[in-house]
Amino acid sequence: MEKRTSPRKKALQIIKYFRQENAPDYNYIRAVFQHLRKELNVAVTTAPKKLPYVPTEAELKKYYEVVWQAKHMQDMLIIKTLLYTGIRVSELIRLKIDDVDFDRCQMKIVEGKGKKDRIVLFPKSFRETLALHVANANKNKKLNLFESSWKKPYSDRGIRKILEKYSIIAGMSRNISPHQLRHFLFTWLKKQGVDDALIQPYSGHETRQSLEIYSKLSLSNAQDAYDDKIKNFPV
Repeated sequence: MEKRTSPRKKALQIIKYFRQENAPDYNYIRAVFQHLRKELNVAVTTAPKKLPYVPTEAELKKYYEVVWQAKHMQDMLIIKTLLYTGIRVSELIRLKIDDVDFDRCQMKIVEGKGKKDRIVLFPKSFRETLALHVANANKNKKLNLFESSWKKPYSDRGIRKILEKYSIIAGMSRNISPHQLRHFLFTWLKKQGVDDALIQPYSGHETRQSLEIYSKLSLSNAQDAYDDKIKNFPV
């Protein structure tokens, strides 16, 4: 059996045909390949969606205990910001001090996923600690909410390395990532009975259907509550 040409090389081989067309656009190219699939009898397949790993409350407490013991204030603030707000790491590293509203306990996410702005919340109990951090940052004339020791915004990789460091120290079976903290928050909110209509704009998901995954994740934790309530079932 002959070895297949790489997808990139094959694209370069056929690109000359498209260049002969009058400014082919996305819809035209998409339609061409739809017909190509049909002629070759190539079925459209999708990979099965897997539920993401979400730390348990016990795991999260174990992880944060290590963060607390390290007494590294900015690391602690970064992790709490991710945990309390559910923002993506790409949004965290672009946060400016001016994006924080201490009166309302809110942060403005500018051009998040899909280039859309949104507002996320943080608890009042977090306000004082965060305000002290901002006061110190203002003294040093910083614009970004979080900056590295090089006085530059963190990179995506830099934030992940911070979280990974504590995962190793805590002896976690899996590294805690920013997205796992995000999953934990929204799963926990679902467990508390918070409606999707409230979580959806806060999370930055495009639709309420996008939040179905958190319903599935919280079902496994509903058994204890169910057993407790079913005793009072009227039948």
